[in-house]
Amino acid sequence: MLQVSERLASLSPSATLAMAQKSSELKAQGIDVISLSVGEPDFNTPDHIKEAAKKAIDNNFSFYSPVPGYLELRKAIVEKLKTENGLTFTPAQIVCANGAKQAICNVLLSVVGRGDEVIIPAPYWVSYPEMVKIADGTPVIVYSDIESDFKITPAQLEAVITPKTKVLMLCSPSNPTGSVYTRDELKALVDVLVKYPDIIILSDEIYEHTNYLDKHVSIGEFAEVFERTVIVNGVSKGYAMTGWRLGWIAAPKWIADACNTLQGQYTSNPSTIAQKAAEAAYTGDQQCVADMRAAFERRKNLVVKLAREIPGFKVNEPKGAFYIFPDCSYYFGKSYNDTAINNPEDLALYLLAEAHVACVGGTDFGAPNCIRMSYATSDEKLVEAFTRMKNALEKLK
Repeated sequence: MLQVSERLASLSPSATLAMAQKSSELKAQGIDVISLSVGEPDFNTPDHIKEAAKKAIDNNFSFYSPVPGYLELRKAIVEKLKTENGLTFTPAQIVCANGAKQAICNVLLSVVGRGDEVIIPAPYWVSYPEMVKIADGTPVIVYSDIESDFKITPAQLEAVITPKTKVLMLCSPSNPTGSVYTRDELKALVDVLVKYPDIIILSDEIYEHTNYLDKHVSIGEFAEVFERTVIVNGVSKGYAMTGWRLGWIAAPKWIADACNTLQGQYTSNPSTIAQKAAEAAYTGDQQCVADMRAAFERRKNLVVKLAREIPGFKVNEPKGAFYIFPDCSYYFGKSYNDTAINNPEDLALYLLAEAHVACVGGTDFGAPNCIRMSYATSDEKLVEAFTRMKNALEKLK
């Protein structure tokens, strides 16, 4: 029988991309859909970054680069880590990839094998458990809820560590919750991890620049775990460059070397034009980053207010990223006409059909009581979207 591999058969489709597809289909029919489903800035890539890409084309940066990226880009990333994060790396410890998504996969495929366990705090980005499955590992989920601001405790972490634990995955600021671990909270997790020196920490910091606290804190800043921490980052969120596909890791050299070998066999280098654009992003004026962050913080304040005006929604206040993640379980068991709401996915489909607003149910994020809404769109669209949702939800009885 002709069939896909066992590896592929075990994977689930991306819930975020599936909802984006549904909303695109409605838009193609001429329906005015407001999308709160996709996790990307609505801003254009800053002009000085685009100009660097155009110059790179004119200067014929159209040949293969080294697999981990041009040395100039890796030096720029090293300088960014030193200046912004107080972390010391060498260019040999930086591996650039086709987006942070590939960078994460590279790490997991390089260090995780069959039977290895990977601890993933929930709520999590939908792709994390699926990436672990691709690497033949076993996802170990640690659940949190809105009462704990969607953050796990040191006791929860220690309770799931076993001799098979290979990796802890962290995402702060978080997709999908917007929660941010403080320095004290990270230190408490580090105090657990120092007892288990063989656990690698994979720290996804792609939302670093969309952080509403005083300063981003990386778990890599703690000397006790620096030598086994892999930092994942990129230009997608902070510089409005999602489509450019340029992410990277800063890692212990043995992991960087492994990722270099792996990537060399299945994609080689990321786009050379995107690399030159990313170099300009890191070495150029950072005012664009500050301006986008300020806009997102204003929108965050707006949507938290609007969401708290919807009866039944429980809403915490995000400290980073550009999502809110309300507990919507109040509406489970309610219905309108022939539509029954039994879970957040039902609610998301109802809001798409009745309010023409696209959101994503929380089950695939490890939070079956919640629904994810991105506020990476204009203030006017956000006000309109929440007005539509409030009116549609009032119909559920």
